[in-house]
Amino acid sequence: MTTTVAPSPPPGTEMLPEDHQRLAAQVRDFADEVVAPASYTYDTERRLPMEIIAEMGRMGLFGLPVPREFDGQGRDYLSLCVAVEQLARVDQSIAVTLEAGLGLGTMPILSYGTRAQQERYLPSLARGEQLAAFGLTEADAGSDAGATRTTARLEDGTWVIDGSKQFITNSGTPITSLITVTAVTGQKEGRDGKQVPELSTIIVPANTPGLTVLPSYDKVGWHTSDTHPLLLEDVRVPEENLLGERGRGFANFLASLDQGRVAIAALCVGAAQGCLEQAVERSKSRIVFDRPLGEHQHVAFTLARMQARVAGARALMHEAARRLDAGMPFSKEASIAKLVGSEAAADNARDACHIWGGQGFLNENVVARHYRDSRVLQVGEGTNEVQLAIIARHLGFPNALAR
Repeated sequence: MTTTVAPSPPPGTEMLPEDHQRLAAQVRDFADEVVAPASYTYDTERRLPMEIIAEMGRMGLFGLPVPREFDGQGRDYLSLCVAVEQLARVDQSIAVTLEAGLGLGTMPILSYGTRAQQERYLPSLARGEQLAAFGLTEADAGSDAGATRTTARLEDGTWVIDGSKQFITNSGTPITSLITVTAVTGQKEGRDGKQVPELSTIIVPANTPGLTVLPSYDKVGWHTSDTHPLLLEDVRVPEENLLGERGRGFANFLASLDQGRVAIAALCVGAAQGCLEQAVERSKSRIVFDRPLGEHQHVAFTLARMQARVAGARALMHEAARRLDAGMPFSKEASIAKLVGSEAAADNARDACHIWGGQGFLNENVVARHYRDSRVLQVGEGTNEVQLAIIARHLGFPNALAR
């Protein structure tokens, strides 16, 4: 009698439900067999491989948390995090394309869009046939989003938008269909009675006249990720392109960033896990002074610390995702997960490069790419200083981010 042994679930998924384990295994195989072998080539070419993005669309990854009525998979947000983690092990650029496309592109329309907007945009986004971007950051408005200078005025049922944005992910791909931009649409009374900018979010289709996608950046890392500055000059879109309630743009984008931080935390965990796996492999195969490198105490202890970082960051990410899916408050947990995860990724990349020695300094080595890529994890989707301020605010210090 032959006994079939079920494959072991990917590391860190043993306590997850079986459907999440199966998803993790599916995406891990795809990452190892399709993404990893080509990652160095398209990293050096600094291009987003649309053939791989198309395959991810066919796998349903871009529709994981989108309801089935909009051609999504109808799964929870933890499922997205599971997929992002497995991709990030081998290529952070591919992982952030999925994370930003869903977390910042699709989810705001799902959360705040009208029924007509959802029916128009969500199906093609969920199938991965199109990508959406979120235009928030400006030269003087990133962590301080209240300093937004882009304006939108209403003229005879049309929004007229002028301004610029920078560091906008997925804004210039061949399948980018829309960019949701934050803009000042007027003034309103603040908590202290003073007038403050009224921020709103507006959907701008990618082919709208006046919207210029400027040349991509020459970045230190994330070479494959599509990232551009944008120029908006007399951009005109219908009044019904307002996303959510007028004047609620600031609150809505904060909520969207909270969601995005959970998925970014998953990307951090994947990067840290990938570095750990590469370091363990090197430590077993490399013979130094007649024994494997990992049998030297200093290296063994370094590997142990790398494992501890991964385990802690993953547990925090899972907790934040579960709270999000349960409809519980999760802002603090998202910030903690992103803070700890980004530090784990950066520290593990440093240690993995050191364990690999000279070969860890070569761009063809995935740990070298992780070393470059992980730096931005402490900046993107809210700097770690912003995360500390959010956590402090939850501890009872509301003026931690006082202007």
